[in-house]
Amino acid sequence: MILLPFFIMFLSIYLFSYFIIFRNWNPNLRSESSSCLISLFHGTPAVILGCAAVFSDPNCGFDAANTVFQKLVLDFSTAYFLMDLLHYLVFFPGDVLFIAHHLATLFVIVTCRHAVSHGAFAVIVLLVLAEVTSACQNALTLAAARRMEDRFAAKVYDALSVPFCALYSIVRGFVGPYFMYRMIVFYVRGGADGLVPRWIWVSWVVVVVIAIGVSIMWITNLWLQLYRERTRKLEEKIR
Repeated sequence: MILLPFFIMFLSIYLFSYFIIFRNWNPNLRSESSSCLISLFHGTPAVILGCAAVFSDPNCGFDAANTVFQKLVLDFSTAYFLMDLLHYLVFFPGDVLFIAHHLATLFVIVTCRHAVSHGAFAVIVLLVLAEVTSACQNALTLAAARRMEDRFAAKVYDALSVPFCALYSIVRGFVGPYFMYRMIVFYVRGGADGLVPRWIWVSWVVVVVIAIGVSIMWITNLWLQLYRERTRKLEEKIR
C-alpha cells in the first residue's frame, strides 16, 4: 500500500516542476527537466535507503529473504520508474530505448518484490550502483539544457562534465560488472535453488548485462563528445 503514496509524491513533484519551476523554460525542455527533478528526488534517497536496507540486514546475501525495509526501498523505486515511464509514454512515446529500459527495470524490481520475495540484496545493490551518479548526472543534464542561454549553467556544465564521466565510468565500467560477476557465479552454482527460480535470475542477469553494455556505450559517446567540445574550444583560443 506504500506504493501509491510514493507514486503520488513523484507525480506531485513532476507537476510542480512542470507548471511552476520550469514554466518559463523552452516547452521542449520543460518535460525533460521535470523528469530530471523527480530523478533527483529518487536517486540520492534511493542510494541512502538502499545502503541502510542492505547493511541493516544481518543475513544479507544473494539468497536472503527480502526484509520489510528492503521491500520499502523496492516500492520507492517502483513508484519512481512508473512515474518516469508515464512521462516517456506521454511526451516521448517514440523513445523506445528508455521505455524498454524502464519496463525491464520494473520487471526486475517487481519480480524480486512480489514474485519470489528473495534477492533484494542483489537488486538493491545494483540499484545503488545505478543511482549513485544520479545527482551529478541530472545536474549535468539540467545545466546542458540551459548552457547556451545561461552563463552560470555553462560553468556548471564545464565543471561537472569530467568528474561525472570519470565516476560513471568507474561505477558502470568496473564496479557494476564485478558485482554482476559475483552474482552470476552464485546463481550458476545453485546458491539460490529453490528460492529464486532459474528463469527469474537468468532474466535479471540478461536485463542487467544489457543495461551495463548500453551504459558503457553511452558514456563512451559522452567522452568522445566531451573531447570534441574541449578540442574545439582549445582551437578557438589558439586562433
